[in-house]
Amino acid sequence: MSREQLGEAERATLVEQQECPRCSVPPGSPCRTRTGTVATVYHSVRYDSVPQLRSGPPVRVPKDREPGKAWRPGPAVDEAAAPADRPGDRIGYARVSTRGQDLETQERLLRDARCIEPLYVETISTRQPERPRFAAALAALRPNDILTVTMLDRLGRNTLELITSAQDIEHRGNRLEILQGPLAGIYDPRGAGKIVFATFAAFAEAEREFIRDRTLDGLVTATAKGKFGGRPRAVDDDVLAVAQSRLRRAEPQSVTVIARDLGVGRSTLYRALADAAQAGGNEA
Repeated sequence: MSREQLGEAERATLVEQQECPRCSVPPGSPCRTRTGTVATVYHSVRYDSVPQLRSGPPVRVPKDREPGKAWRPGPAVDEAAAPADRPGDRIGYARVSTRGQDLETQERLLRDARCIEPLYVETISTRQPERPRFAAALAALRPNDILTVTMLDRLGRNTLELITSAQDIEHRGNRLEILQGPLAGIYDPRGAGKIVFATFAAFAEAEREFIRDRTLDGLVTATAKGKFGGRPRAVDDDVLAVAQSRLRRAEPQSVTVIARDLGVGRSTLYRALADAAQAGGNEA
């Protein structure tokens, strides 16, 4: 049920099913102010962990709780009937940065881990600030659900994003599962594992930097050996020599005809001839 479909009393009930870490009121009671009166709105840290209430305006305390009057404890919540007791589902998230990377392996591992359908999958550049499918996966989390990723670095693209993602999971009261790597297992961001998670997040970012540095060093070495990556030139030395010889004939052919016969683009051949003329100090 969405936020818009919930009435005021239903929103208040969802909030009051858990204690408030800010004003220390027990489950079943409205929030209170420092002066000991009933607050007019619930503290955001209390309802941010409720998926239906996380986005939207503040949740107001219903009038029947007497906001502004002296605070009194409400009825205790029956924990056995709390929605957090549901077993919970695994919500799978997979991500790659380029289309050349492998998404199929991630999807297979997530399905093998019994993640429910649909899986939340996206191909997104590291330059894009938003991850819409990750946001959708978070929004799909219900009480006691687990967000599952194949590796720690699939959760975020740098240390800050990893920590922020973990905080988002924590605010919702959910857990994180990592299927492979040194931190494989189910991780509860509310527990003592916060320091361990932050450490491995830093390791993940450092490893990406090492890979980048090794790649750049390899490119420099290859260039020094005369090896260049990328697509072969359309106009190599042989093609260029044939084109120049046809232009030097007593009755030279047009560049259009030469380009057609050699199977290259006319503008490409023009640029190659111009570059050769500039390098040789001659006029094309």
